[in-house]
Amino acid sequence: MSSMTAQIDQKKKWVDKMIRSAKKYHKICPYYDKKTNSCFLRLGGKCDRDGKFDTCPVFIEFLEKKYDSFVRSGRPLPVDFMDPAMISP
Repeated sequence: MSSMTAQIDQKKKWVDKMIRSAKKYHKICPYYDKKTNSCFLRLGGKCDRDGKFDTCPVFIEFLEKKYDSFVRSGRPLPVDFMDPAMISP
């Protein structure tokens, strides 16, 4: 297995773990506003998934970018979606 494939597998594994963790705490996407049907990750753009986040490409992309940010900076990866490190820049 190449290094790049292993890195992609690690990222996917971590993203899946964060989605499972988020589902423990949230019934709908934590970045979804029910009143306006908008997505905070899209900077107020409309959510076409009614807050369902387990297969949402916008939510998954957000988590992938978070993973890349943690790896690039050398910080440890959060083990739980509610970890305060998830909201830090």
